[in-house]
Amino acid sequence: MLTELKREAYEANVALARHGLVALNFGNASALDRRCGIAAIKPSGVGYERLRPSDMVLVDLDGKRVEGRLRPSSDTPTHLALYRGFRHIGGVVHTHSVYATAFAQAARPVPAMGTTHADFFDGPVPVTRRLTRCEIAGAYEAETGRVIVERFARLSPQAVPAVLVAHHGPFSWGPTAAAALENAVALELCARLAYLALQLGPRGAPLARALADRHFKRKHGPGAYYGQA
Repeated sequence: MLTELKREAYEANVALARHGLVALNFGNASALDRRCGIAAIKPSGVGYERLRPSDMVLVDLDGKRVEGRLRPSSDTPTHLALYRGFRHIGGVVHTHSVYATAFAQAARPVPAMGTTHADFFDGPVPVTRRLTRCEIAGAYEAETGRVIVERFARLSPQAVPAVLVAHHGPFSWGPTAAAALENAVALELCARLAYLALQLGPRGAPLARALADRHFKRKHGPGAYYGQA
């Protein structure tokens, strides 16, 4: 069932390790078929080197397992909350990549310091509020997703396709799992560059709005001219 969806999720998951975005078994990627309302996600606790496409677990948007012999990732409720909250997305990636996670653990957004950032994110990558004691004690992973969606009440998840969960780590998304992976790679690079720039000049000025807009719009939107048609 949904063989191509499993393959999409599998390829995004093994790419996390290839790009150095995960350590041990931390992190996961998922892909969604909106027509069927079914997502494919990494099984919980399985090493990336052991993964196969057939290991991907299929769940519906309510979290019910519809296919797979293994338990889905413990972060599945977070992925599903994002799919329900951000109607345009088809892929979600969660990592514990070093620099983005450092910003998350410090509960600081990743500032837009240069044009590399502006190529992917239209403004700082935001950080969520801290979860309450009740949210942590309850449906923790689902609450994590709800806190992310809450953070984007006045932000566009298409313009800024990533977030830092305070004291936890980064999530990214996109129209496909491959696009979500690309945004995760870009987030880690931008977080590393921001960290280094702040070490060189702690009072460094953020990227000028005009330059940020030019770089973002040349890759995104109706007037985009970066790459091939």
